[in-house]
Formats: sequence, C-alpha cells, structure tokens
Amino acid sequence: MKRKIALLSVAGLITFLIVYLAQTRNGYFDSKVYYGAIQYWFRGDGGMVYDWLRPGTPYGFTYPPFAGLVMSPMAFLPFGAVVVIAIVATVLTTALLIWWFARDLIRRQGWTVWFAYGIAVCLAISFEPVRETITFGQVNTLLLTLVAGDLLFGLGRGRKWAGVGIGVATAIKLTPGIFIVYLLVTRRWRAAATASGTAAGATLLAAAIFPDESREFWTSALWDTNRVGVLSFLSNQSERGFLARLPIAQVEAKVWLVCVLVTLAFWAWRVAKAPDDIMGGLALTGVVGCLISPVTWIHHCVWLLPAIVRCVDLGARNQKILGGAAYLLMTSRLTWLWEKRPRPPLELIGGNLYVWFSLALLIWTPIGTPRSADVHEEDKILT
Repeated sequence: MKRKIALLSVAGLITFLIVYLAQTRNGYFDSKVYYGAIQYWFRGDGGMVYDWLRPGTPYGFTYPPFAGLVMSPMAFLPFGAVVVIAIVATVLTTALLIWWFARDLIRRQGWTVWFAYGIAVCLAISFEPVRETITFGQVNTLLLTLVAGDLLFGLGRGRKWAGVGIGVATAIKLTPGIFIVYLLVTRRWRAAATASGTAAGATLLAAAIFPDESREFWTSALWDTNRVGVLSFLSNQSERGFLARLPIAQVEAKVWLVCVLVTLAFWAWRVAKAPDDIMGGLALTGVVGCLISPVTWIHHCVWLLPAIVRCVDLGARNQKILGGAAYLLMTSRLTWLWEKRPRPPLELIGGNLYVWFSLALLIWTPIGTPRSADVHEEDKILT
C-alpha cells in the first residue's frame, strides 16, 4: 500500500511538472482570447464579439454566438478565476473520461482500482493534447465529455434524450457535428433528430438574442481562416494542415476535398459494419473529426484518446503496439523538432506525426470484434 501511494505521488508530481512546463510556453493564450473578446462584447463600447482581436495578433473569437452566450460569465469574473475554473474543469473531465474509457480494462486485468486509475489519469493529463488543452485554456475535454456521455449513457442505454449532448457540443463548436453524421450512418434516426434539433434550437436562441453577431458569424467570421491561424502551421495536424505544408498550393484545396471524401467513406464503411459498438464508434468518429477538419491544432487531438485506449484495451498485439506508440510519440513533443528548421525528407513523417497516427488509428482501431461485443454486453450488465 505504502509503495503504491509513493509511486502514485511521484507520478502526480511528474505530471504537475510536465503541465507546468507546458504552461510556461502557452500561458493560457486561448483563454486570454476568449476573455478579451467576451469582455469587449459585454462590457465594451457596444461592438460585436467578432470585432475584437487580441492586440498584436490576428486571433479573435472563432466560435458560434451560442458559445459566447455560454462563456458570458467571463464578463464578470477576474481572469485568474477564469483560468482556475478552466484548469479544474479540464482535470475533472479528463478524470471522468478516463474512468469511462479505462475502467473495464482495469477491472479485467485485476489491477488495484484506485492505483491503476490514478496512474491512468496522470498518463492522460500528461498526453500532449490534454496538457495543451489545460495550458492554452481550451474547452476540448468538456466537449468530449458531452459527446462521450451522450453516446455511452444516452444512446448506449436507449434513453430518449440521446443526442442532446452532441447537439449542445455542436452548437458550442461546430466540429462535434461529425457525431450527428455518425448517428445517421448507424441509422439512429431519433438520436440524430434530437442532436440536430438541439443544435438548431441553441443556435436559434443565440440568434434571437444576438442577431447581428449571428449574421456576422455565419456570413463572415466562420469563413475567415486567418482568425484561427495559418493552415500550414505545424500544430495543424489535420489532412488540410498536412497538405498545406506540401509545395502543392495550386491544387491543395482540390486534393484536400478528395482526401476528405475518401476518409469519410472509409470511416462510414467501418462504423456502419458495427453499429452496436458505440465505444468503437466514438473512437473512430473522434479520429475522423480530427482528420477532416480544416484546422486541428494539437490540443484538439484529445478526440484521439478513445481510440488509443480502445487499441490498448481490446486490440491484438499489433493494435496494442499502435496504441502505445501513438501515446508515447504524441506525448514526446517529437513533432515540434520540425517547427522552425525543416529537415526533409524526414519532415514529411516527423512534422505530421499526429496525421499519420490518426490515419493508422482510423484503419486499425478495433471495432465490432467479438471481444468488443462481449465487453459491450458486460458493460450493460455492470451498469
């Protein structure tokens, strides 16, 4: 017991130091953007939230007006309180997600639950996308929790409210809308309608309260990629980012469209073959969302966590190796070696590690296997 407590304490200290070092680089940059925009919107001279840019940068508020409504308490809180709330929320949601994703693995292996779970949480927080979410002050794990909870406990248990969490997440940030497509592909018509209706209702509510802002977002701000950064920046680990770093500027957009269509077709084929494997569907849809989005910063890649855990948990030997390698290399910051000093031809691999691993996870993450079906039934019994 004492040895396990000591080991867990050391793991916690190492995790804290890793996050602290990341904070010295990132300095809650995104929270500062949100905070400045919301302060300007609610307490400024009457300008729109999309008018504000952080001084000296092209970065401004990029989310739909409903997200601004959700973040409106920032207008009345000191920035330090916003940072603390964001950190606590990210740590707690990460801990909750790891319990959902890894509890069956821990139980089946016969490990001491509190110790194995504590180590798993430390590993998850150390994972680069999660620690970047913490130190940028982002909302990624909150959105993943909304979607995962909706799928696992709404859809998985046949609840009438299934789809609400996906709809709310989509209204806050458009990219979780890929999970509405997942519901359609797997013929969950009721849940898809609920998710679509929730997203539309939240969006219309924001439009009724903030008509000018809604008009600006849907007609202008949404299409202005300069607000989120340069597509070719190394942190953009989507297929679009990968292509933007290649010398194919004249055909890049067309090639990207083909890649998106092929990727979506392959994903749809895999999830449609195993409609009852909800955890597998969550894993693959999180991966495909990262791949096809025009901009997937590294902190957005928290959506890869379900696939990594799924590979380690239910995969064959090669799939377990894939999951372990994905975690280790994505946590190592190895890809940043190519940020400022191109080193061709290795740059094609090293500068796009997240893209390559995302593609590998999309292809080889286990879904619909006999073992995953058994685990799904076991989870129904336990819950």
